[in-house]
Order: sequence, then structure tokens, then C-alpha cells
Amino acid sequence: MIAIVDYNMGNLASVQNAFAKLGKSAVVESDPEKFKNYDKLILPGVGAFGDAMEHLRERNMIASIKEFAQSGKPMLGICLGMQLLFESSEEFGNHEGLGLIKGHVKAFDTSRFSEPLKVPHMGWNRMFTKEHPLFKGLDDEHYLYFVHSFHVACEKEEDSIGQTIYGYEFTSAVACENVMGIQPHPEKSHKNGLAILNNFIGV
Repeated sequence: MIAIVDYNMGNLASVQNAFAKLGKSAVVESDPEKFKNYDKLILPGVGAFGDAMEHLRERNMIASIKEFAQSGKPMLGICLGMQLLFESSEEFGNHEGLGLIKGHVKAFDTSRFSEPLKVPHMGWNRMFTKEHPLFKGLDDEHYLYFVHSFHVACEKEEDSIGQTIYGYEFTSAVACENVMGIQPHPEKSHKNGLAILNNFIGV
């Protein structure tokens, strides 16, 4: 069974509908005591990092999410949900994250852009991926849908399994053992996004 964490910070229905298209049931779960009963956990997210962590704290979800990650069961963070997996973020101040993957979340450094580009990074872009079960059956590069102003910086290079270029190359997919994350929205990325979710089901 798959749980989608409901902490009032994600487009839960879209993620749930994406699994329905794959013929799989995903439960929107707001009770942290029940997380351990599921086989897989999805941490979605739309909005600001600090607000998201505050919502998780208010709902007593942080310990349960960490416990799930430590159980060895597959866990997937999507967009802001991926960023929350990291140790900290500089979005609107400095905020502590879940610390499940070593590294930090930083704003796009527009001074490094070779051409004027808008932030947030919004729309379709390519992801260049390493070999990983999440990308089984996909080409080494494929288009996915992005909406974000901040990106992750992994402390360990091996935790970065996907890169995207927007002004410069940044990490857009991560994996540290059973804890995985993708910056783009698979639920908005048509067949490639559904393929990634389907692969997550099979992990």
C-alpha cells in the first residue's frame, strides 16, 4: 500500500490521480501513527520550505517520517517534498530539514546564468539520469515538468542521480538507499512522469 503524506502543503489529488492512472491505489494519509503500516511513502509539496516543516511539526509527522525512512521501505519526495529530505534550506531564512540526505537547498544563483532566465524555473526541461530503478525503461535524458525557485546541492556526489540544466547544471533527482526524490512533478509530466511513478511502485 502507498501513502501520500497529507500535511496541507501538496497537490495531493493530482498525485493520487496519477497512481490511479497506473491502476494503483494510493491513500492520502494525515495520521502519522499509520505511516508505518504502508509499504511505500510519498512526500509531496508545493510552497515554501519553512512553512512545510512547520506544518510537519504541528502535525507530529517528523518523527514518523524519519522512522519510515529508517525502516528501509521506499520513500519518494516530490518537488518541495524532495527538498525537505535535506538538512537545511536558505529559502526565506535558514530552516532545518528532515536530514535524511546530506546537503542543502539553495536559490538559483542568477549571477551564474549565461543568459537572462526567469526564476522560478517553470515548464518542461530535460533530466539527465544515472542508472537507477526509478528510471528503468527511460532514456538517459527525458523531459519532465518543473516549477521551482530553489534547488538541492548534495554533499555526496553519489546521492545525485539526475541533473537538469537551467542557467547551469543542478541536481534534479536524488537517492540515498531507500530514500529518493525528484524535483519535477511526475504527476504533471505525462508518460515520462507516470513511468517514474510506476518504477517507484516496483522498487
